[in-house]
Amino acid sequence: MSRLHTPVVSEATGHAAQLFTAIKGAIGKVPNAYVTLGGNSPIALETALNMDAALRQSSLSAQEVEVVKLAVSQDAQCDYCLAAHTLAGRKSGLSGEAMLAVRHGSSSGDARLDALAGFVHTVATTRGEVPAEVVATVRQAGYSDAQIVDALLAIATITFTNLFNRVNATPLDFPAAP
Repeated sequence: MSRLHTPVVSEATGHAAQLFTAIKGAIGKVPNAYVTLGGNSPIALETALNMDAALRQSSLSAQEVEVVKLAVSQDAQCDYCLAAHTLAGRKSGLSGEAMLAVRHGSSSGDARLDALAGFVHTVATTRGEVPAEVVATVRQAGYSDAQIVDALLAIATITFTNLFNRVNATPLDFPAAP
């Protein structure tokens, strides 16, 4: 049960209604997280959607963006985002085994994705300056400085939705992540 007010999508008005219509048109439904987020703060939902749109134009592939989102969501223990991004990861071509591996810091069979996941886990779970060797490792795996910056943007976007869903206790409307 959501902790925050959750409107009925069909009763939404104004900017929230416009966002809900666009989301439903794009993916066929308005996920629970978006309903509650947009129903309480249309500007927060619009910003989250715009950040995700920016990521789709970034230097990271769809798989790489999902690796970032899965790694951060695992570290945050956000069941909602793990479920949503397991589905998105599958759509991007990641195998179930690879997704579990990048979530838990084991080998996915793709050294490049593993290096990205390791970098992300370090950034998401530590404080202070990220050690130079962590940055060097992700660079050695072939990531450019632009991709490192875009990975940080992906961390920021998923951190916001992780925080929202953890505060809201958003009910799952996707299959639970393994």
